[in-house]
Amino acid sequence: MDFAEEQLKRYSRHIILPEVGGKGQKKISGAKVFMIGAGGLGCPVGYYLAAAGVGTIAIIDNDTVELSNLQRQIAHSVKTLGVNKADSAKQTFEALNPDVNVIAIKERINSRNILDLIKDYDIVVDGSDNFPTRYLINDACVMLKKPLVSGAILRFEGQVTTIVPGEGPCYRCLFEYPPPPGLVPSCQEAGVLGVLPGVIGALQATEVLKLILGKGAPLKGQLLIYDALGANFRKVKIPKNPACPICGENPTITELTDSEEYCSI
Repeated sequence: MDFAEEQLKRYSRHIILPEVGGKGQKKISGAKVFMIGAGGLGCPVGYYLAAAGVGTIAIIDNDTVELSNLQRQIAHSVKTLGVNKADSAKQTFEALNPDVNVIAIKERINSRNILDLIKDYDIVVDGSDNFPTRYLINDACVMLKKPLVSGAILRFEGQVTTIVPGEGPCYRCLFEYPPPPGLVPSCQEAGVLGVLPGVIGALQATEVLKLILGKGAPLKGQLLIYDALGANFRKVKIPKNPACPICGENPTITELTDSEEYCSI
């Protein structure tokens, strides 16, 4: 594709980067990213991917905007209270960049629809808020060999990792099975610093762009942990587990579990 004068101006700061250039911007414009969740993490991820000019961004979320969301979910506003979050995010991101095709999917992600939903996309971004959903997303991406950028936040700490099936460990290599229900509190129960999703979401968006461009060193086999109170980052190496039930030498998970627990985002 050839860029119009307006697009050359919009993406000029990308194009002058030797690591991006016109060819890289065309890769970004042709990329298709599937985002799960339009909440604390999905808002900054979507904002930056739309600003970067990612050609197609699908967002799935069946929740509606509430006043308590506005402390951190920056794609929404008082004007969209009661509106579906995917629709609200679509309005915001397309207003920022009309070049981007944002597809709002107003339903729950679950074991029966996830494979069909993500199969035509290049990269999946996990912005979910519970363990069963994270495991479902991981397993589906491993099955379809889709790169996955996963993020998590709670209180004052956030985590990011990038999973590229066949090139490193998956989420189950780090934590083989979800913790028992109730063991780890949710953000609703424990709280979250409002700016924290912005930090982690920006890191997730950075990982997505690196994957699209084929530049830099994605967080494959590494968990990046951010402590907001201590203002520090640390990396934890994730070894590949040969006995992993989904990506190991003899996988025992061959189909996705059909459970409503996997639906909440």
